[in-house]
Amino acid sequence: MPIVNRITAIEFHNRYPSRPAAIFLLIVGVAFIVGIFFFFGLPPVLHDLNLFSAELPKRIPAVVAKLNKLPIANKLGVDAIAQRAETALTATAGYLVSALPNWLTHLFDILSAIFLCIYFMLEGEHAYRFFLSLFPRTQRLRLNSTLKRADQKMSKWLLGQGLLMFCLGLSSTIVFGFLHVRYFILLGFLMGLFNIIPIAGGVFTILLAAGVAALDSWTKMFGVLAFYLLYVNIENAYLTPRIMRSSVNLMGLTILVSLLLGTALAGIVGALVAVPTAALISVLLDEYAVKKD
Repeated sequence: MPIVNRITAIEFHNRYPSRPAAIFLLIVGVAFIVGIFFFFGLPPVLHDLNLFSAELPKRIPAVVAKLNKLPIANKLGVDAIAQRAETALTATAGYLVSALPNWLTHLFDILSAIFLCIYFMLEGEHAYRFFLSLFPRTQRLRLNSTLKRADQKMSKWLLGQGLLMFCLGLSSTIVFGFLHVRYFILLGFLMGLFNIIPIAGGVFTILLAAGVAALDSWTKMFGVLAFYLLYVNIENAYLTPRIMRSSVNLMGLTILVSLLLGTALAGIVGALVAVPTAALISVLLDEYAVKKD
């Protein structure tokens, strides 16, 4: 709705677009961006993912041989660790290859969510006023103020988190490509995607990227780790304070649990609405449940 409201405020030949026209323009714009992603962005990611899952079992022995040359290799149990890592990474890569087409089969669920969004944009104000009318008049102003505040914070959180994911994904792809890391498009895509999970998502993807870089050389691995260390400091010191300054401050555990619950209850659509729903609940709890005396 913030985007729709901004479109309706644009003057064109002394006229302003109506709300249906603004919604239509928004849908066309989103469809255009999604189409570009599926046509140009997704094929190289899937290509790298297939190559990664096929070549991983062949590349791990070379890394094990390098690790065995270290003086502390016997104490660390490199062979056992490598065997477990190979099993886990192969299973993860195989799951991603098989799961992505299954996600695409939920097209009907995604379209249903899109149509629900359209109807809420068209008639959401009427439904909202009806919802408020169910409460006593003395409580409506407080509830309305709380929900408006939650709406603003959810919108800012979504925009801010999307920008942070885009920044990490784009910078990772560029740097990994410059370092000639294998499957750099796939790794950059995963870096941006998993950045929605605080700390754990970044740690998982950077370890994966460092492991892939180590298949070629230690120099590439140290380059990947140095990049991520530099990026984390820039993000914490510069990007996050400015982008997420007025967002809902959700704990990392809250975001992770909400994503797991949303995925378990409603699949990919549930995952899309999980974090905004958690943000809404946090604002309601802060207003009505937290004792501030």
